[in-house]
Formats: sequence, C-alpha cells, structure tokens
Amino acid sequence: MKITIFNTPILSYLLHLLARAILGLIGWKVEGRFPDLPKFIVIGAPHTSNWDFMMFLAIIFHLRANVRFMGKAELFRGPFAWFFYWCGGIPVDRSKSTGLVEQMVSACEASQKFILVIAPEGTRHRVTEWKMGFYHIAKSAGIPVVMAVVDGIRKKVMVGQVFHPGEDADADLKTIKGYFAGKVGINPRRKEITLER
Repeated sequence: MKITIFNTPILSYLLHLLARAILGLIGWKVEGRFPDLPKFIVIGAPHTSNWDFMMFLAIIFHLRANVRFMGKAELFRGPFAWFFYWCGGIPVDRSKSTGLVEQMVSACEASQKFILVIAPEGTRHRVTEWKMGFYHIAKSAGIPVVMAVVDGIRKKVMVGQVFHPGEDADADLKTIKGYFAGKVGINPRRKEITLER
C-alpha cells in the first residue's frame, strides 16, 4: 500500500482529530461517508472559493480517506517530488502520446485501492459546462463516481452518493449534475449549480 499523508500512522489520526475540531469551530459538518469500494472517483462541487482546497483537506482527514489527485509532471521532479507523492499526487505528463484519461486509467489499474478526487468545474467561476475528464476516466476504468456536494447555505458537505456510468453520456451527466442542482459553495455569491449543459 502506498504511504501518503492520509494513511501515515499516528499522523493521519492526529490530522483526523484536528480536522474534526476545525470543522466544528467554523460551523461546518460532513454528512455521509465514502462507500466501502476499492476504487472510485470523487467529484466535488460547487467550486467557488480559494478556501475550497483547505475544506477538501479537512473533509478528507475527517473521513480518514486515502485519496489521490492529479498534478502536472513537473511537480514530481527534483528534490521536492517526494512531498507531492506523499500528498497523494499522481503525475500527468502532457507531453506523452497517451492522454490524461489513459494515464489515470493506467494508474487505477496498477493500484489495489484508488480514490481519485476531481473538481469537474475546473474553476471557481461560473461555468455552463463541466469538464468531462472525470466521466471518461470512470467509464474507461469501469469504476463509479461518488458525489461530494457542498452546501454553502447550510454549511455542510454531503458525501457518499454513488453513480455508475451507463451508455448515454448526456443522460449520465444530467443525472450527476442533478445531485448538485441548486447548491452553492463556500462563497454563495459566486455561483449556483444548474442543469445547463
């Protein structure tokens, strides 16, 4: 099993306690849990604030999940490469002939456990179309998508809803976005998820 910050003995438990304390102090709560499955993709939305990453870390430590994220290959070279690997990073080399989807599918197939976190909007500004990379990775790897829905009004994050991609990408995306419809993020003034494609 690959050692990351999320499963480092003792440290991961201390960070779990710290995350619970911080979430309690700022009035946020997490509802649900990740499914007991070895491999899946977590999508989190709406993405509306620079604080989303810190909230993501608090939620992951709270749930004690060992997750992975994508990063450009340059981050994983040099003296600090170990740090990005330890943080759960997976290098993506855009100079390779194989694309991002293929590289993530290969990483998935090479792992016994694989939880990849992606923000499908790709930006904290309002968008009408999501980036479909998460869907193509899930579809190609044969793994489900799990929702992490941010509700900035009620100050909670709901996790655990599982969706298995089918044969109709348009219908699948509409269903997936339906889980987030009407929700706003940490910064409620930034945007609201709609069912527009």
